[in-house]
Amino acid sequence: MRALFLSVLVLMAVPAVGQDPAGELSQLEWLCHTWERVNVKPGRKAYESWVRASDDALTGIGVTLQGKDTVFKEKLKILHKEGSWYYVADVAHNAAPVYFKITLLGDSTFTCTNPDHDFPKKIEYTLKGEELTAHTSGDGKTIDFLFKLTMK
Repeated sequence: MRALFLSVLVLMAVPAVGQDPAGELSQLEWLCHTWERVNVKPGRKAYESWVRASDDALTGIGVTLQGKDTVFKEKLKILHKEGSWYYVADVAHNAAPVYFKITLLGDSTFTCTNPDHDFPKKIEYTLKGEELTAHTSGDGKTIDFLFKLTMK
């Protein structure tokens, strides 16, 4: 009985995931910078930029330029919805924004998945110093997006 009582006290003292969206989102503030992609095709430049939009959302944009022309653009979000965190990618070739559920959240990394999406099914962001990697994978295929910090 005493063990049960202590277990209940411990569970009451630890906030459940999703109860403090602002606190959980602060774990992702390392992403809030402008990043230049370093592994692009010759003649192109690519950037990803993130800002904190509110207590429960980050917004980002990814662009690829060839000269002065924008050849690719994606709107990105990380948001809290229905008790979970999602990475949302909105690109022109998809009929609607694609939601990836964040399944791992660490001090300098997060992983999100959507097993129903064609590609990617899994996205992993990892920060090491001033270098950011976005590793995408699914159905035996992988693509890595390598970035360096350009603006804090």
